[in-house]
Amino acid sequence: MRQGVRLGVDVGRVRVGVARSDRDGLLATPVETIQRVDVDGVVRRIGELVGELDVVELVVGLPLSLSGGDTASTQDARDVAAALASVAPVRLVDERLSTVTAQSAMRQAGRSTRRQKAVIDQAAAVVILQHALDAERAGRVPGMMVDHEED
Repeated sequence: MRQGVRLGVDVGRVRVGVARSDRDGLLATPVETIQRVDVDGVVRRIGELVGELDVVELVVGLPLSLSGGDTASTQDARDVAAALASVAPVRLVDERLSTVTAQSAMRQAGRSTRRQKAVIDQAAAVVILQHALDAERAGRVPGMMVDHEED
């Protein structure tokens, strides 16, 4: 298992959830929800977190349909991931059912739907990142790297 903090990112059109791992890559925990005004603002804030937390990699969720095909949000996530590659290495990972899993866990913890809205994106980022950490610990390379394109 590689050492270093990773950030998990759940890209949404309105909000972007962020989670982080510990240095040993064992556990993902919520960090914050970024209100998405534009991609540049998201990149700027995540860039700040990369510096503050000494992040070695970003793990961005790729929304796919249950059959594995693209959804309306797939290209948006790819575009945000490509922009984020300017601040740290980015790995795109399948995020199918991450939000559903996060919502279920929050319901089981007794959180109302109204109270979930503020943190559901963070919880989904935790699910995305934890899945990638678990895959790496099991010897599988999670997702695929995103190339950074120079402007």
